[in-house]
Amino acid sequence: MHRSLRAACFIFLTALASLSAAQTIGISVDLTDAPRNIYHAKLAMPAKPGPLTLVYPEWIPGNHRPSGPIANLVGLHIDANGQPVAWERDSVDMYAFHLIVPPDAKELNVTFDAITNTGVAGSSGPSASTHVLDLNWNQVVLYPQGVKSDDVTFSPSITLPTGWKFGTALRPAGNAQGSVLNFQPVSLTTLVDSPLIAGDHYKQIQLTPGQQPAHFIDMVSESEEGLAMTPQDEAAYKKLVAEAFALFGARHYTQYHFLFTMSDEVGGRGLEHHESSDNGVKENALTDSDSRLLEDEIAPHEYVHSWNGKYRRPAGLATKNYQDPMEGDLLWVYEGLTDYLGNILTVRSGLRTPEQFREWLATTAAMLDHEPGRTWRPLEDTARSVQVLRLGGPEWTSWRRSLDYYPEGDLIWLEVDTLIRQKSDGKKSIDDFCRIFHGGESGPPKVVPYTFDDVVNTLNQVVAYNWATLLKQRVNEVTTHAPLGGIEQGGWKLVYTDQPNAFIKSGEKVSKGVNAAYSLGLRITEDGKLTDVIYGSPAYQAGIGPDMKLVAVNGRKYSKDVLNAAIKNAAVNKDAPIDLLVMNADFFKTYSIPYHDGLKYPHLERATGPDLIDAILTPLTK
Repeated sequence: MHRSLRAACFIFLTALASLSAAQTIGISVDLTDAPRNIYHAKLAMPAKPGPLTLVYPEWIPGNHRPSGPIANLVGLHIDANGQPVAWERDSVDMYAFHLIVPPDAKELNVTFDAITNTGVAGSSGPSASTHVLDLNWNQVVLYPQGVKSDDVTFSPSITLPTGWKFGTALRPAGNAQGSVLNFQPVSLTTLVDSPLIAGDHYKQIQLTPGQQPAHFIDMVSESEEGLAMTPQDEAAYKKLVAEAFALFGARHYTQYHFLFTMSDEVGGRGLEHHESSDNGVKENALTDSDSRLLEDEIAPHEYVHSWNGKYRRPAGLATKNYQDPMEGDLLWVYEGLTDYLGNILTVRSGLRTPEQFREWLATTAAMLDHEPGRTWRPLEDTARSVQVLRLGGPEWTSWRRSLDYYPEGDLIWLEVDTLIRQKSDGKKSIDDFCRIFHGGESGPPKVVPYTFDDVVNTLNQVVAYNWATLLKQRVNEVTTHAPLGGIEQGGWKLVYTDQPNAFIKSGEKVSKGVNAAYSLGLRITEDGKLTDVIYGSPAYQAGIGPDMKLVAVNGRKYSKDVLNAAIKNAAVNKDAPIDLLVMNADFFKTYSIPYHDGLKYPHLERATGPDLIDAILTPLTK
């Protein structure tokens, strides 16, 4: 692009000079190449002559970071009146494209492809496979720089592979025109907030037939067997809808779709939206008890986000468009409270049992209590650092810390819940907070931002207490141990025995790895790779680190059984060694670990006082 053209574009950075936000942008996405992970996008954009800057969504809601997969935008072409229009990427902002609309042009035609092998919101895996796809509209959108996402209207359409069916919260517009499916015009906000799944194995279940708002489960799978939801599970999801309404007292949507992608290739994601949730789980998540146990909280978690995260949203995350940076200070509310409520609703709905909840809680508490990183990094910093922590691998997680505002948020909100119940003699609970904070009047989606003071003031409406001090201590102070007060106030205590924890056991079955975090301090893959070593653990003290490979135990080829047998033997015979032959790149070395405390798995054991955790898990509906 000529230097003078570049200068003109920088002078007129706002797109308002060249595009009326009130006009509708047509967007059509050809998904017929989904099996090889490439989507073809076309935009018909009303325009006025002059400088224009188009931007690709950068800060993606629910990711809380600049995760828009800009590197996957390829083949960009822009024309007006059949003639190509030159464009230039901004030299600093990789998400911005400058151009000049020709004098006689009234519309721009923009085409590009989105490579979807990786980079989809909420996951690092592919968006599609041979039989299923997951379309997040932020992957295929450009829009004028500087405008509010609420003020830009899109008219979307898709073309699916032959025979595929779809699920989405977008509303159809008339009948399909051949293989093209049209949807009603929506704001850019609603478009990005309305993912679409599709596949050649599809099933829809109506959860509230004859009632408004309507609730649906839409499932696509790699096989028909993957869609085999039992009547018991269907009843549990119906109860989930009822329990959520009883908890919050209002619904801030006009319909709701639980979107399930049952696939080992496309799974592994969960992303919240106002009127739907994008739940990527394993193909056998409905039929395999271990996969189900590990994944059955995903949908309740994302469903809770319709109230906590989408309707009520931290002010720092309530940005006007997808280019403004987000501030994650309150993610321990956005994600932490959601995780707590989602796990409670998983039990109240019947998707899990109270015993499974306690095993999950024990696993969460033990993981956080074996995390020396809390001695230097406060919880709030894990929220502020989400942009970089999400990019970290499993190595040295206990020292670096990870997205702990999720699991530690569970412990914080359990402590809040049990305190409310204690101080009100059981008359109040976190449920009362939710009805005040997330309730109000039912209706279509909207955003009501909040601050830390709003959270504290609402808690004081439920029960007067020095909530500000407590919460600031929990999120801002460095500590030696995890906040276990909620477990103890709930009438339980964290203990370790040689009996496997249900979640650790299922996790080992699914991954075929070994979790010896609470004995030797190791997490091991099926082939012996050490994914992490707990900082300060016996294995760490012996000199072992992540990314090494365990080859043999006491002179015998490594296996889970061989390792566990050595740990058990060392607990009985204090002279018995635990010698690990480890490969580090091209070198081998034997490390001797002086450990004699046996296998250790976390559980909750009943202590003194009322069983408040049992009360917390009691359903609100019959």
